[in-house]
Amino acid sequence: MTALLDTCTFIWLALEPARLSATAVSMINDPGNDLFLSDVSVWEIVLKHAAGKLALPETPRLWVPSRRAFFRLQTLAVSEAALFRSGELPTIHADPFDRLLAAQAIEASLTVVTPDVPFERLGAQRAW
Repeated sequence: MTALLDTCTFIWLALEPARLSATAVSMINDPGNDLFLSDVSVWEIVLKHAAGKLALPETPRLWVPSRRAFFRLQTLAVSEAALFRSGELPTIHADPFDRLLAAQAIEASLTVVTPDVPFERLGAQRAW
């Protein structure tokens, strides 16, 4: 399976693993799964940290790459197709980060590992 970790899932994996569901833990620990962290999540982490809304043990510039490498996550760059798709999704959920993550998942046929139900309403496959 190929899966995209939502921003909160990545943060919990690294800082509060007890918050992850059993399904999420199983997916993340399965060596047969390809797991991705989007540049969108990196951007969201950087902005939240800069705004004082996300405490991290070190700067995002150091923390994100070290955690991505530790958990063997692949980077998912933002494609032009995902940008266009994000604007074409239903207007039922306005969060721009979630919209773009959903669009990336749809475009790349990835399952989003997230507790956030709106991903399904946007048309993305979700597991939690």
